[in-house]
Amino acid sequence: MKKKKYVNSGTVTLLSFAVESECTFLDYIKGGTQINFTVAIDFTASNGNPSQSTSLHYMSPYQLNAYALALTAVGEIIQHYDSDKMFPALGFGAKLPPDGRVSHEFPLNGNQENPSCCGIDGILEAYHHSLRTVQLYGPTNFAPVVTHVARNAAEVQDGSQYSVLLIITDGVISDMAQTKEAIVNAAKLPMSIIIIGVGQAEFDAMVELDGDDVRISSRGKLAERDIVQFVPFRDYVDRTGNHVLSMARLARDVLAEIPDQLVSYMKAQGIRPRTLPAAPERSPPQSPTRTPPASPLHTHI
Repeated sequence: MKKKKYVNSGTVTLLSFAVESECTFLDYIKGGTQINFTVAIDFTASNGNPSQSTSLHYMSPYQLNAYALALTAVGEIIQHYDSDKMFPALGFGAKLPPDGRVSHEFPLNGNQENPSCCGIDGILEAYHHSLRTVQLYGPTNFAPVVTHVARNAAEVQDGSQYSVLLIITDGVISDMAQTKEAIVNAAKLPMSIIIIGVGQAEFDAMVELDGDDVRISSRGKLAERDIVQFVPFRDYVDRTGNHVLSMARLARDVLAEIPDQLVSYMKAQGIRPRTLPAAPERSPPQSPTRTPPASPLHTHI
């Protein structure tokens, strides 16, 4: 302003540039990426005696308990991203028959070789079977089930599969250090973790695992990605009894971060969506047909 011959403060010369297309969650789904869904349920004694109506595991003949509601809400959406509809279902924190050993990674269907259940109904059936056969005990350890799913996720890292672990729990975690280490190790794998807290306990530790505010670390090592999403079930209990609407909100919120987490893994690994071969052309219909409505599944996630 003071110097009349002033031109500018300097110049920037652009030497090169590149245009890159941003891949979306749906690009990977259209390219054939499968979502492998696993559920892990808390069988610790703090849930209360399943035969009593005050228990979080109480099986009422009239309505689903909090565990079953949370599982159904999330499972009924995510199951459509898995072609075979076979879902491993695990329990933790219980004494198992016949010797009463405590397990933090037992199959709900009782099959050690294959813990997979057929559909969400199959998981619910195995869950109810386990409630009748195991003894609720403790403590609340997450690390074994996180490591279990991470082990499977590590087997396929080419972008064709992505694992999602749903943990439903009622209480304060007992193996925080081991769980943080397991999550940090899992953050470099194709997997995400959803934690739903049921009951009235304090869930401060779950908020820490969520990592939205501060990325979790273990032994001085930061997690490469934020892969955990936590929500308290009580925030979604509809006082008017409208479970359909409240569970839809629960599913929306717990699944909200999955697309970005999947894309962040693919991007970090340099994996592009695969292009599936085009379907063969069919002759046009002879009579007018109505176009079916768009699937709501993608809008849910």
